[in-house]
Amino acid sequence: MERYLIIKTRDELLRIKIGQILYFEADRNYTKLLLSNNIQFTFAINIGKIEELLEKQVAGCNAILMRVGKSHIINKNHILQINLPKQRLLLLTQDGKPKELVISKDPLKMLKDTLEKEMGELK
Repeated sequence: MERYLIIKTRDELLRIKIGQILYFEADRNYTKLLLSNNIQFTFAINIGKIEELLEKQVAGCNAILMRVGKSHIINKNHILQINLPKQRLLLLTQDGKPKELVISKDPLKMLKDTLEKEMGELK
């Protein structure tokens, strides 16, 4: 069954399939959301509140959505490449186009280690 995240603000309500989320990106008191089909939303909610919403609404969402550094929550299912020297994370959109995020080295290394550990558990 498909799970949804519901984000409510004073003036709007947004219902999003978890699988369609590409990433959230912090911008001071705002958070930008990019979906895998390149639709973008901006909320007057900080990324910490988004993280709280995810924890409350989507049990086990940290298996799919992961906080990477101070500014991003990414969907691990859309990862194409992690490049530590270039501090680059490539996520794949629905139409097969890569979306590049620049993320500092330490959070990127933690993400890489987490994914490697998960792959090891699957073997």
